[in-house]
Amino acid sequence: LDDMGLLKVDVLALGMLSALRRCLNLRAALRGERWGLKEIPREDPATYDMICAADTVGVFQIESRAQMSMLPRLQPRVFYDLVVEVAIVRPGPIQGGMVHPYLKARERVRQKLPIAYEKPKLKDALERTLGIPIFQEQVMEIAIIAAGFSAERADQLRRSMAAWKRHGGVHKFEAQLKDGMRERGYSDDFAERIFKQILGFGEYGFPESHAYSFALIAYESSWLKCHEPEAFVAAMLNSQPMGFYGPAPLVQDGQRHGVGVFPPGVTVSDGDVALE
Repeated sequence: LDDMGLLKVDVLALGMLSALRRCLNLRAALRGERWGLKEIPREDPATYDMICAADTVGVFQIESRAQMSMLPRLQPRVFYDLVVEVAIVRPGPIQGGMVHPYLKARERVRQKLPIAYEKPKLKDALERTLGIPIFQEQVMEIAIIAAGFSAERADQLRRSMAAWKRHGGVHKFEAQLKDGMRERGYSDDFAERIFKQILGFGEYGFPESHAYSFALIAYESSWLKCHEPEAFVAAMLNSQPMGFYGPAPLVQDGQRHGVGVFPPGVTVSDGDVALE
């Protein structure tokens, strides 16, 4: 595509967006007040309490067993924590060895201890993720700052990571990356660690912009599950099939949250699940 001068754009169709629309429609019928996604309150403590307790059955992106096991450890309390949560439970960060160092860094912050950087110049690239590269964009920034890559060469590195196993060729950047870091006074251990993390991204890592978008939908679906559980369960049932959970686990989870569920009735039921 590059050789032909064509731009490639991926348009992702997300079933959760349809489920959120159905949920907001059900809520409007119940409350007499029509909301769009922008009306959902931000930074709601009760929603984050639910997320930190891994009470996320049916919620976008953070409903898998792997995500549920991470949530109590990472303890998301602000939106950017969710951005990291969405991105860190992926093969790239896991295989690149970023998860445990990031969790340790969060603990240092909780204890009001400083975050150490290999060199102060890296702070701009890594401060938002506590010194640990989590996103593809940060790898590009490190390559430019620490190894002297041009912006064009750093973008080629990003493309090689984004290609994953098919034709990535991340190894062709190894010598330039490590030599550039040594020339600028970085230790061999640091250069090796960064390259290992880059190899991890070759197994599938997130761009930060992608993680932001997914985290926003994760938060919105979490808020609706927390504050409008009846509408949420009904909307999820009307949007099947989707996600990790089928109708039975969704109904059971709703019942645990006090949602009353009635069986189908030939004289009253419609084609979709409704609220009474």
